[in-house]
Amino acid sequence: MPRRNKIARARIFALAAAALLAAAGGAHADVPGLSGPSFVLTAKADRVSTPDGNSIYFWGFANGSERAQYPGPTLIVNQGETVSVTVVNELPARFGQRVSLTFPGQSGVAATCTAGSCVQGPIALEAVDGSVTYTFTALRPGTFLYQSASRPDLQVEMGLSGALIVRPSGFASMSPKQAYTQPESAYDQEYLFFLSEMDSLIHDLVEQRGVEAVDRSGRLANYFPNYWFLNGRNAPDTMAEAYVGRLPTQPYNCLPRTHPGDRVLMRVVGGGHDMHPFHHHGNHARIIAVDGQPLQSAPAAPAFDLSHEVFTIQSLPGQTVDALFRWTGKDIGWDIYGDPADPAFAHSCGPAVDAEGLDLTTREYCNDHGKKLPVTLPEQFSLTFGGFWSGSPYLGTLALLPPGQGGLNPNAGYTYMWHSHTEKEITNFDVFPGGMMTMLIVEPLYVPIP
Repeated sequence: MPRRNKIARARIFALAAAALLAAAGGAHADVPGLSGPSFVLTAKADRVSTPDGNSIYFWGFANGSERAQYPGPTLIVNQGETVSVTVVNELPARFGQRVSLTFPGQSGVAATCTAGSCVQGPIALEAVDGSVTYTFTALRPGTFLYQSASRPDLQVEMGLSGALIVRPSGFASMSPKQAYTQPESAYDQEYLFFLSEMDSLIHDLVEQRGVEAVDRSGRLANYFPNYWFLNGRNAPDTMAEAYVGRLPTQPYNCLPRTHPGDRVLMRVVGGGHDMHPFHHHGNHARIIAVDGQPLQSAPAAPAFDLSHEVFTIQSLPGQTVDALFRWTGKDIGWDIYGDPADPAFAHSCGPAVDAEGLDLTTREYCNDHGKKLPVTLPEQFSLTFGGFWSGSPYLGTLALLPPGQGGLNPNAGYTYMWHSHTEKEITNFDVFPGGMMTMLIVEPLYVPIP
């Protein structure tokens, strides 16, 4: 354990440079993934890295001939398209595993043996040593899951699952973008939160002694996860840039970034076997859809009339949730950009405001305009600094810090921890901080100029 703690601390400090690179581009608009409608997913074996210095054997889907990734590639298609997914089985022959897929929420899925040998499994056509092509029409927009239909108790644990996003009709011409056909689902940024877990003992048994050893152990029925993931990474790696070279099988990061007043679409996917209470600090989120079904009492009813606000999304295994999060700073109690009486922070608020009372230019909550920070901060020598402290309590303001302090927040945003509310799930094999944890960064649209 002491060695793991040292490694974990070293990784946290090493993250600073990566976070600076990730921060340079600002809040992005779209979830990374593969655009369809045709895909080739190859089941392969590989390894994932964890911030405590461990390396875990897994099975994952690759984009064609590339390396396997955890979770599988995010598949992005448009409503109305005919989707084709070819699954190629390249898992090591010694495991004797058939491979197939199921697409919850999609109807009319047809399967054809494309090459090699296939057999009809209990749920879907399975590739033994060849490939199967599945086709279906993406009839409705939303966030969905795809996962193994062959021994899902084992293969989902080993990593054979991923997310499927169906864009609504007319998405390319939408401004702003929408999650569904209803304008009330409009958003400024979207992020995927694929929640999963691993019991590394199961993975070790498969690698070292085979599937039969796992079955004899009874571990699948009594498994005990010790690693928890957001988009295939554990904290602090969740906050490193996407496609970083040191994580070749874990390309997707999880660092939500937004601006005051913007709407963030949260696509939350329960990709494992456990429930995870995903807690988002900073504001409530409004759940608008579950399993790709808008929360609407009837087709003629007001859009999302059954939507509701939560401060923790209870993510269930195999379930997807779409929620809208908006940080407004409403009633925060001080002017987020600083005292306008100070020339360095001169700015106005209103009269043009939105429905929440936010200025249309700065997105400041005008009822707090001109209010000073209600406390006097201690002298620097009395403080311990976090890596995300910019040196100032105001958005867009960087101040001097002691040497070696700060550095993870070059745009001087407000940061909030987003994490599992099950405390053991924010560790890496009992090392804190880690696991299912990341940060939301609220960055300014307006930067005061001295």
